[in-house]
Amino acid sequence: MSDIKQQLESFSSKAEDVMDKVGQPLKPYIPAISRFLIVATFLEDALRIITQWGDQLYYMEQSRHFPMVISHLFLGLNVIAMLSCSSLVIAKKHQDIAVYGLMGVVVSQALGYGLVFDMQFFLRNLSVMGGLMMVLSDSIAKNKQMFAALPQMTESNRRTYLQLAGRILLIFLFIGSAFHGEWSLLRVFVSLYGLVACVMVAIGFKAKWSALFLVLFLSIFNVFINNFWSVSHTHYRRDFLKYDFFQTLSTVGGFLLLVSTGPGGYSMDEKKKEF
Repeated sequence: MSDIKQQLESFSSKAEDVMDKVGQPLKPYIPAISRFLIVATFLEDALRIITQWGDQLYYMEQSRHFPMVISHLFLGLNVIAMLSCSSLVIAKKHQDIAVYGLMGVVVSQALGYGLVFDMQFFLRNLSVMGGLMMVLSDSIAKNKQMFAALPQMTESNRRTYLQLAGRILLIFLFIGSAFHGEWSLLRVFVSLYGLVACVMVAIGFKAKWSALFLVLFLSIFNVFINNFWSVSHTHYRRDFLKYDFFQTLSTVGGFLLLVSTGPGGYSMDEKKKEF
């Protein structure tokens, strides 16, 4: 049994070396790509509100019964917050303010659009929150400013807790997708592998490998399942598929940032390094 374990560890170590060599040319660009993908859903949502302003107002006023002034204010502030905060994340400026702003958008939209009890919306947005937490944890290493909300924690501890929370939240999109839709033998097989990878990401065991698998899987899944470009512009499903596509893209960005930065201190990978 110990020989098999040693062989597996040896194979894993060699495979990691090969992966590092193959991915070396892209390594400097991965953090920037990750940040752009993480905020992609907010940029798309801002553009959607702007281009469908009349329809959005009609929905807020007729379906949600918002007064006209409140509807304009709600949509306008959401657009401003999403565009400005997304730009700050991409530019790596004031990332703590930007992340808190985008988290505020997620909460306000859940309340404003009446989607608090929509389980798919809830799980997807947990994953988006996880990606934002990964951005925040990555910025702490470069930002010496103390957070007023956590005055007693060291910078290292804050980063570690955020990485742990980000890892756990990221996996909820896959969990929601795994149990949603029609079942088949292939779906069961892929879902089981994906759930194993999710558990490995959450506990931080071979987290980079597991996160890379989920990046590849979710990217393929996104192209084939959420292919909004194949649906007519006038079909009602197009907006739903487009929304799901960009939310999945943001979660992919979170996993990609995890591949770049690592799982953090509270993980089995880091504990193994101590021995």
